[in-house]
Amino acid sequence: MSNQRNTSQYAHYDVIIIGAGASGLYCALTAGRRGRRVLVLDHANKAGKKILMSGGGRCNFTNYFVEPEHFLGANQHFCKSALSRYPSWEFIAMVEAHKIPYHEREHGQLFCDDSAQDILSMLLDECAAAGVQVKLNAQIESVQTVENDKSARFQLLTTKQLSKKEKQERKEAANQTKLAQTGYCCESLVVATGGLSIPTMGASGLGYELAQQFGHTLIPTDASLVPFTFTDKTGELIRALSGISLPVIASNERISFKLPLLFTHRGLSGPSMLQLSNYWHTGETISINLLPETDTTALLLTHKKSHSKQLIRTVLADYTDNALPKKLLTALQTHLWEDIKDTELANIKDERLAELGASLNGWQLKPSGTEGYRTAEVTRGGVKTDEVSSKTMQSNLQEGLYFIGEVLDVTGWLGGYNFQWAWASGFVSGEIV
Repeated sequence: MSNQRNTSQYAHYDVIIIGAGASGLYCALTAGRRGRRVLVLDHANKAGKKILMSGGGRCNFTNYFVEPEHFLGANQHFCKSALSRYPSWEFIAMVEAHKIPYHEREHGQLFCDDSAQDILSMLLDECAAAGVQVKLNAQIESVQTVENDKSARFQLLTTKQLSKKEKQERKEAANQTKLAQTGYCCESLVVATGGLSIPTMGASGLGYELAQQFGHTLIPTDASLVPFTFTDKTGELIRALSGISLPVIASNERISFKLPLLFTHRGLSGPSMLQLSNYWHTGETISINLLPETDTTALLLTHKKSHSKQLIRTVLADYTDNALPKKLLTALQTHLWEDIKDTELANIKDERLAELGASLNGWQLKPSGTEGYRTAEVTRGGVKTDEVSSKTMQSNLQEGLYFIGEVLDVTGWLGGYNFQWAWASGFVSGEIV
């Protein structure tokens, strides 16, 4: 890890940030405003790709109601300091200063009226105004420490990511790698590489590799804020209902969310499922209350007394305010009460009606898995926060090394919370690097 190579041949910066995403750019503009010479390196061909695709292209950039309980990690207290020092209204003020139109959706979520490009352009404009340099297509080949030189604690070697045309032009050049190499050195090194989610956007495990290189512990990572998948008959049932959405209460032993559910051709999605995935582990059962406003057992037993000749499907269709779409009701009938679908309530035992009511108010399902990093909005787990300062994001193991954003073991709920963590962790690190 340590290297005595002469750094005079390396381009020198006060701060080098690896990752041109939300946290990296915010750290860069904050440090740049302090007069620091800042360089942002990213292997992608465009900055802020995940910003651009977030929120359906409109970027759910923060939330009016940000509290520590909206985040999870092995150390749930870690996020408190940064979030309190950089609350959401600070970022909102920047958005308003740039005259970016935005609107509030349910649960305090804030979205751009027009495009996520507005947020990315704002960040890049602020970086440019602060003198920050952003270099793309820069593949990190190595990161090493330099002894006895505080102004250049780290040296990095990068290789330019060649386009297809450039690769074709250089394919006969034996020294093409050397031709594309560039060296940098810096006093402060910030790892803002994000997680493993959405690899098509350029996600990689570089941040975790660097953390381990400097002796840091990793909390096991997993795809999160991600749809569930199912196999066998349950999977077939769900696929047949693709496109149907309804409000539910989704829960497990740890938490509950009252949010919409969406049936898809791959499984269960929608806000309720994405939120619950943050708290789900392989092999666990989830519970879905399909009629959150109705005590279904009481409804069925009451109608058995007052309308004894009715069928179950009639009761559910007529007395649940159309909460269950007809196609879903028909499918559930086949799945849950096929044997008594044409039996009048009077001829069905109370125990069976109670059992059915419990199933509709707590449909027990065991996902076979999730859609994985391919569609996950975030990565759960990451760099262990006990080894990082919650006030500055600096490593406790290596002076001058910082970790911010998603690479850390801090995962927010759906609703703008992960962006707010990016802004906050980028801000507190940018104030000190």
